[in-house]
Amino acid sequence: MNLTTQAKQLQDLLGLKWPPISITFREEAPTSIPKISESAPSGCTYWKLAAQGQTFYTEASDHFGCPIGAYTHGVSLPPAQGKELEGMIETMVGLTYLKMEEVPSIPRREDPFGFAIYAPLADTPVPPDVVLVRGNAKQMMLLAEAINAAGLGSGGGIMGRPTCAMIPAVLKTQQSAMSLGCIGNRVYNELSDDEMYGAIAGTKFRDTLDELISIRRANSELLTFHRNRASLLSSDRPTRMGSR
Repeated sequence: MNLTTQAKQLQDLLGLKWPPISITFREEAPTSIPKISESAPSGCTYWKLAAQGQTFYTEASDHFGCPIGAYTHGVSLPPAQGKELEGMIETMVGLTYLKMEEVPSIPRREDPFGFAIYAPLADTPVPPDVVLVRGNAKQMMLLAEAINAAGLGSGGGIMGRPTCAMIPAVLKTQQSAMSLGCIGNRVYNELSDDEMYGAIAGTKFRDTLDELISIRRANSELLTFHRNRASLLSSDRPTRMGSR
């Protein structure tokens, strides 16, 4: 089964509105993939563009507009953008949104940033380093159960801000990460209130998909079971009360 079929199967099993995407890092620029035509205001904006059907690559300068995202992705910033990053962190600390001692623990790519390739998973021209899934709470519940069944749970809980830190977290562990998103990501990607993300190491995607097939079937049967049980308990309750 190829990635095109797997991506469609994942989208169908979860009922995803947005197709899953592929993110891959390379040291050299790909020759058969177009470069993004215009730099985005945030690194996570490239996720949305890929989910909308675009396949492209970025270079380091395409991430200068998002100092936080550049930091998590291992992009070396010029002096001006470096000062902007410091200013953003100081602002976040001043708002008590972030504690200064938290900064060193934010996941970050350790390798120097060369190029990043973004594509819909079904159309990716290169094997994915990370498969990114966007969905609502129920869809992420099913995905999380499949991830855990495949033995790929990170054990670190659900991540929060910054959302882009889930990418280096998955690259480092070669497992998975779940993120509630952050306010910046929700603005730039127009994330609805009930949406969040799941990310899976590309090498472990097939294992997750295999488990998801079973998890989806089990949840469907359990849904019927619990609905019937709830109905029986509800109809029996007045009889019990009246017999006292």
